[in-house]
Amino acid sequence: DGQAAMQQAIYKILRTERYKYPKVYSDNYGVELLDLIGQPVPYVLPELERRITEALTWDERITAVDSFDFDVSKSKVFCKFTAHTIFGDLEEEVAVNI
Repeated sequence: DGQAAMQQAIYKILRTERYKYPKVYSDNYGVELLDLIGQPVPYVLPELERRITEALTWDERITAVDSFDFDVSKSKVFCKFTAHTIFGDLEEEVAVNI
């Protein structure tokens, strides 16, 4: 319940590739990350922010996503952000291959 359920929902959304499982999830569920592999970092960072925000705000319990912070490594981007939910704010992070 509450924040624990939101953490689980965010975790699941960000680890489900959108459109990959059409028989299981609607077109609105998940996030598109696979096509970012091989793209230049200046393209990936703002696109990642947009895609994460879009994916999470489909859940009506999430009111906003902001405070993005990126750490770029060799072939990964580590992204930290704040998800504002009806249960309070959650600091979340995700690593994305690029």
